[in-house]
Amino acid sequence: MSFLTDPLTYTFFQRALLAALLVGVLCPILGTYVVLRGMAFLGDALAHIILPGVVVAFLLGIPLVIGALVMGVLTAFGIGALSERDVLREDSAIGVIFAGAFALGIAMLSATEGYAVDLTHFLFGNLLGVTATDLWTMFGLSIGVLLLVALFFKELQVVSFDKTLARTLRLPVRVFDYLLLNLIAVTIVVALQAVGVSLMLAMIVTPAAAASFFTRRLLPMMMVGALIGALSGAIGLYASFYMNIASGPAVVLVATLFFGIAFLFAPERGRLRGLSR
Repeated sequence: MSFLTDPLTYTFFQRALLAALLVGVLCPILGTYVVLRGMAFLGDALAHIILPGVVVAFLLGIPLVIGALVMGVLTAFGIGALSERDVLREDSAIGVIFAGAFALGIAMLSATEGYAVDLTHFLFGNLLGVTATDLWTMFGLSIGVLLLVALFFKELQVVSFDKTLARTLRLPVRVFDYLLLNLIAVTIVVALQAVGVSLMLAMIVTPAAAASFFTRRLLPMMMVGALIGALSGAIGLYASFYMNIASGPAVVLVATLFFGIAFLFAPERGRLRGLSR
């Protein structure tokens, strides 16, 4: 038991564990929509596009979450508007914006002192560096996202699975598309400190994708994904502590391991289960 309890004697580890659990639960819940709607590339673009906002906040000396949140919400609205236009294929346009914004963020950051260290934290996260203020901010944003998901669960479900039915029911499809994009953007902001920009997509998609091998029903998939995400966060953090490796990559590697296990051994849909028939 000392293996589990010894790290908990450190306050920074307690905060990191709570942050890892928050991110582990929240990301797969929104990631379920990303997986079922095939929005992985858009989610990755959102994660990278917020980097300039984070860097501007860093340079101005204001909380990073403010810059990330503003940039994330503006980007979500921008991508939503872009998807309504036919001038350029949506994936091509998003790719151009994503690459340009990410390069802009790195260029801005490279002009500051301590560039290498700061870039590492932005790109790969720093769970063990989570402060009490960071934790409260993450908690508040997470509660807000989860409340909105619960409040509009049926509407988001209909819009995600059958837009024709949603229009027949006179649901404002574009409004809920924008809402989902903004919820994903806020989720990215919550997870920024934990896994960084570069690994963000993995934490959103991987646990949800693993859960999809067990069920295709929305709510059970969210719950299984949240369980996998929480376990990945906790196990990855302990691995980071004892093996002296970066916390963000450790969490993502554990999530990827869970995905591999689900892919091979999940009842009914596991690869090896299918081959054994």
